Amino acid sequence: MDLSNANTARNLADAFGGESMANRKYLFFADVARKLGMSELAKLFRETANQETEHAFAHFRLMHPELVVKNPDALSDEEKKAIVSRCLELAIEGETYEYTTMYPGFAEQARADRDGAAASEFEQQQAESEEHAQIFRQAARNFGFLTHIENHHADRYTEALQALDGVAPAPKAAGKEPTTRKWICRQCSMIYDPVAGDPDSGIAPGTPFEDIPDDWQCPICGAKKSLFEPYEEAVAAVAA
Repeated sequence: MDLSNANTARNLADAFGGESMANRKYLFFADVARKLGMSELAKLFRETANQETEHAFAHFRLMHPELVVKNPDALSDEEKKAIVSRCLELAIEGETYEYTTMYPGFAEQARADRDGAAASEFEQQQAESEEHAQIFRQAARNFGFLTHIENHHADRYTEALQALDGVAPAPKAAGKEPTTRKWICRQCSMIYDPVAGDPDSGIAPGTPFEDIPDDWQCPICGAKKSLFEPYEEAVAAVAA
């Protein structure tokens, strides 16, 4: 579908929002009906809510065709990661908007209107949205780390397969320079690269592993710094 027309794109977004809102309203109504002992009415609301979900999904697929998965078995691992990464990007974008713009503005207006209950609710939602955004950022960050980990695992399996065929493994060694020497977690295989650092944990790019505070933990599994060891790479790939 051609979404180059801004009006159509905006209408799709509005339709998605309307169907999504209807879904949540009807589920709320179903809960009210259930509490009042009206099971058939509650069932009607739930069934309609499910239909509204399908409508919303249909709109969202048109808005984001890059996320449509028709045949997952035909996708490469990189394509799968790209799709999930895009989902995380959109999730982070939405939650960040909520806690930086939407809820602060709503809370400010509620205080101006002297509506303390609404202001408190908006402030609570602001905090929760910030927490959600951080969780999504962590997930996206972990995907980046996991790419290197899976590459490491693949290399080890390749070496094992070659060994079965009588191929001697390539010589390996850890880097000599602290500013480029990588370290690997013995617990989960997360690889710390001093060139990249770990900014989300307060470790700036260019920080040698030896200069990381002793209370730093592996961002993937939480292992202590003491559980890391120098990462040995094929000699040709090791920095001088």
